[in-house]
Amino acid sequence: MKIGNREFDVQGHTYVMGILNVTPDSFSDGGKWNDRDRALGHVEEMLAEGADIIDIGGESTRPGYTLLSEEEEIARVVPVIEAVKKNFDVPVSLDTYKAKVAQEGITAGADMINDIWGLKYDGRMAAVAAASKLPCCLMHNRRTAEYHSFLTEVCGDLEESIRLALEAGIEREKLILDPGVGFGKSYEQNLEIINRLEELKKSGYPLLLGCSRKSVIGLTLNLPADQRLEGTLATTVLAVVKGCMFVRVHDIKENVRAVKMTEAILKAG
Repeated sequence: MKIGNREFDVQGHTYVMGILNVTPDSFSDGGKWNDRDRALGHVEEMLAEGADIIDIGGESTRPGYTLLSEEEEIARVVPVIEAVKKNFDVPVSLDTYKAKVAQEGITAGADMINDIWGLKYDGRMAAVAAASKLPCCLMHNRRTAEYHSFLTEVCGDLEESIRLALEAGIEREKLILDPGVGFGKSYEQNLEIINRLEELKKSGYPLLLGCSRKSVIGLTLNLPADQRLEGTLATTVLAVVKGCMFVRVHDIKENVRAVKMTEAILKAG
């Protein structure tokens, strides 16, 4: 799969996606990178530590987050996308579920769309993504964690997102699925979806796993967001074992090392 000017192997390697939240209120790093110079400094650091792609988001999606207007979100992400593309040779993913934000981000140079609502929030998003010809990550999400048959319904919800994508003209080969850990799921359901990633792999689409510092780790280990590195690394190792294409993380160096070690073990013999 080509993202930006780089070819990514959808089968044989797990790539590290570095998180760049240009927000004042994200759950673990709000306010740290929400001006241009600090954002660029953090990208430089992440690339030095081995990040393969940078995911830029302008709206916090932590529990209880404040919905931003399209104009506010555009004002946050577009200058940063432009600056990152000007200063670094790295693919950039735009984390948004709003079509107007996506369009402006694509114009600014974004190489991929990462939609936490799987094209279901904004009815224009599928068309915008299709017209861009860019890869698109479809995340599973629900407004409530109410299921009759959890895994069956998660797979069904993702199939609906895939249908929207394909009908809009997004090429099958440009789709990535994200199980949506931390979104529309209980604590137990989050653990289950991580444990059963192979069920989603049956769809034939590459997977992105985003567990970094999330509440499922905090609840399991009884730790605050800034002390969840080891728990995140455990999920990264599992992502490699189960064949995920990407892990989306805050702590680059440690996760790159975990991926490398796990892949070396799996390839031995």
